[in-house]
Amino acid sequence: MIESDQHDPVTVAVELERMRGTLEAGLARVDGSLALLVQRSDQSDKQLADHETRLDALERSRWPLTSIAALTASAGLMLAVWELAGR
Repeated sequence: MIESDQHDPVTVAVELERMRGTLEAGLARVDGSLALLVQRSDQSDKQLADHETRLDALERSRWPLTSIAALTASAGLMLAVWELAGR
């Protein structure tokens, strides 16, 4: 009798409907998670582009330290030579 209940069309239909509901709920969760990951990825891409833009601006506006150091050293050398020549 138990075996005949397992093959009853109504029982099979009810179990299939439960499985369908479970599958739909799982797919909805997966879709939501994927949408969240895409949103976070887009935000990360925007932040990265913003940081790259700021870094480029900083590199363009920085002082040419090597040139300033070379000019300072040259001026010091010229001053030392001038003082030695004056003695």
